[in-house]
Amino acid sequence: MEAIFFIMFFLVMSVFVVTFVKMIGEWFKNNNSPRLSVDAKIVAKRSHVSHHHNQHGSHRSTSYYVTFEVESGDRMELHVSSHEFVLLVEGDFGVLHFQGTRYLGFDRQYGDSVAH
Repeated sequence: MEAIFFIMFFLVMSVFVVTFVKMIGEWFKNNNSPRLSVDAKIVAKRSHVSHHHNQHGSHRSTSYYVTFEVESGDRMELHVSSHEFVLLVEGDFGVLHFQGTRYLGFDRQYGDSVAH
């Protein structure tokens, strides 16, 4: 019985360590990436709701994502805040500012100033 407890504890701790290392790695990669500004179009938006349960009840969190298409036709999905998610509209053209996988902002262009 103690062996099973040790194995389960080791597996759970391993998942936490691997997740933490991946997060730190992405943070360093983003910080070492150049800040870029490119013409882009918003082509999709989505949200993801996560439910977390523990002994004190349940908790719900929502993550927001926007997919941008750049002039080359490449698409990238970036995590954005709920405030940005509400302001961004599918079909909008503008200048996307990002650093690695980190969303920095979007400057909407009005009229025909950006053509795709």
